[in-house]
Amino acid sequence: MKKILFVEDDELILKMVEFKLKKEGYIVSIAKDGNAAIENFNSFKPDIVVTDIMMPYKSGLEITYIIKKTHPNIPVIILSALGEDEASVQKAFKLGANDFITKPFSPNELILRISRFI
Repeated sequence: MKKILFVEDDELILKMVEFKLKKEGYIVSIAKDGNAAIENFNSFKPDIVVTDIMMPYKSGLEITYIIKKTHPNIPVIILSALGEDEASVQKAFKLGANDFITKPFSPNELILRISRFI
């Protein structure tokens, strides 16, 4: 069973994606802010991290930096409504993000992207 840490502060998206990932057979840990994401990462030890960029306390970019600094082989997928902002996309990849998905997105597309990495 593969473990996914899903980080999102939008409750509706969080619940929808958590449900879909569990239905696909993944073990899922959720976090609603950047601090909880780092705590969950350290205790849950996921195989992949999916995070929104705009988060309370620590942004998805900060989360990516912290994770990639100590665990460079853990894939990170960034979700963002800022997809049109090329600078954010470039920064995400420079920090080590493995993929970038623009909101709104299809949960099925997210599942396909996750399956490419684990």
